[in-house]
Amino acid sequence: MIMLPMTIADINSEIREICDADSTSLPAATLLWRVNEAYKEIVGKLIAIDRRWVFGDENYTTEPTFVQNLVNSQQPYDFPSSTFLNVFKVEVLDNSSIWHTLEPIILDDMSGDAQLEFHKTDGRPYYYEKRDNFLYLYPSPDNGVTVTLTSGLRVIGQRGADVFTSAQVTTGTKEPGFASPYHMLLVYKASFPFLIKYHPERIPTVRNEILRLEKELIEFYSTKGRDEDFRLKAESINYK
Repeated sequence: MIMLPMTIADINSEIREICDADSTSLPAATLLWRVNEAYKEIVGKLIAIDRRWVFGDENYTTEPTFVQNLVNSQQPYDFPSSTFLNVFKVEVLDNSSIWHTLEPIILDDMSGDAQLEFHKTDGRPYYYEKRDNFLYLYPSPDNGVTVTLTSGLRVIGQRGADVFTSAQVTTGTKEPGFASPYHMLLVYKASFPFLIKYHPERIPTVRNEILRLEKELIEFYSTKGRDEDFRLKAESINYK
């Protein structure tokens, strides 16, 4: 019996065991893709939970911050939306090395102005707009007069799953970046497509395990941040 937490080697072994598969019937490349798709789905559901605790994959070793150079008169900036699923704050660095938080806006907030006419004079940006995989700054930054161009744009957000690579599969020691009692959820989800095609009789059991573990996982992370609820309250004292 495999004990938790599970490594990627454990996960792959369990998937093939449940599926009665081997490296020929379930090749490494296919297995890696299915594990990662299941991994991204699980993390996506954790991110979607409405709670005070902000989930982050435990495998990341850097802060969830994206830094980019500002460019004179450039309004749109490429943003790694496939990595950062949520944007919490966008900041720019002024020419005195002080960070300023930008206000989020949408096109409807421009009060009838044409998008290209809204804050069209270059300067220190005050607003940002999210569109596709771009961040639009208003106004566009100037040439270092009011902003610092080098590493002058900072985005704080929330990342998706730190998915497995083929090299990590070879090493076999990396673990999923969510709570270890629920690692088997990744096994069951990644097994599902194979079972649908080759072992449909096993689907009800596996589906029930997915529903059970998913429910417990969400309940577990939904209770994160409970420490904020336990606050000392002053009691009134009757001196009579």
